[in-house]
Amino acid sequence: MGCVIADVNGVLLGQGFTQKTGGPHAEIMALRNAADLNHSVVGATAYVTLEPCSHHGRTGPCCDALTAAGIKKVVASIADPNPLVSGQGFDRLRAAGIEVVVGPGAAESRELNIGFFSRMIRKTPWVRMKIAASLDGKTALNNGVSQWITSEEARTDGHAWRARACAVLTGIGTVLEDDPRLDVRLVDTPRQPHLVVVDSRLQTPLDARLFQPERKIYIYAAIPDEAKREALEKRGATVIYLPGKQIDTKDKVDLDAMLQDLGAREINELHVEAGHKLNGSLIREGLVDEFLVYLAPKLIGSGCDMANFGPLTELSQAVPLEFKSTDMLGPDLRIVARIPGRDQF
Repeated sequence: MGCVIADVNGVLLGQGFTQKTGGPHAEIMALRNAADLNHSVVGATAYVTLEPCSHHGRTGPCCDALTAAGIKKVVASIADPNPLVSGQGFDRLRAAGIEVVVGPGAAESRELNIGFFSRMIRKTPWVRMKIAASLDGKTALNNGVSQWITSEEARTDGHAWRARACAVLTGIGTVLEDDPRLDVRLVDTPRQPHLVVVDSRLQTPLDARLFQPERKIYIYAAIPDEAKREALEKRGATVIYLPGKQIDTKDKVDLDAMLQDLGAREINELHVEAGHKLNGSLIREGLVDEFLVYLAPKLIGSGCDMANFGPLTELSQAVPLEFKSTDMLGPDLRIVARIPGRDQF
């Protein structure tokens, strides 16, 4: 979320953005920025991407801070979907004599904060699946070699998408085969996204490179193993048992329940970087909202597919998509595609 404060002539007085969970909101940061610059904000206008909060959570109400600072007008793109706010912030500002304008840039603001809207309304994160593949849809050779199919430009861009997510999701197959770090290294970031591992049998090695002190690690399992759970939690992980509800799925993680649990843990955007099996399961269960696909201008032939689901018997059973954007990154093509209607919540 962002906030810009300007005087009656449009001169910038202060600006800020919401800090990591538990930190100051955008309005507070903008007010602090103005104070640091010795700018008075009395009579000024605050432009915000989201309705200022009106409740006491980890921080005090931003409405009260704006009022106390002498802000005369607030222009907000969209109302906060959080039921603890949801129009109450606007009401509180108006009651304090502040002019409120709502609506400019609403669609852009909602898109910018789609993960937050998803969690507030659907109670689950916005799920974005990242795939890097050859033009014929292969993510690795038959022997598992995949480094590197796409270019440095595509890999750097992929890290930027990791950085914007609250958490990165992968499966135990990827952990065992690649021993990845799945952190952000190629772009600057103020914080590392959390890591989520689907590991039904708790096979995650205790010396895996994914263990890093600066981020939380959630491991979802289906088959209890208390000794391994204790060992993993000593390494800093949080282990959650969520077995499937049916007899034939009790040895697998309930992926839908996992998303609900991640929503309760305040994960807004979930960035999936997994293998074809977990990718296929997420697609088959209808849990993916958006695809981030990098296609390299090369053909591999026999190899690992993007996702393992199906087989389909009719073309009408295919997963429908709509392209949101197509861009060249060096020699590679980046496609952002979305399940039609998934953002209508």
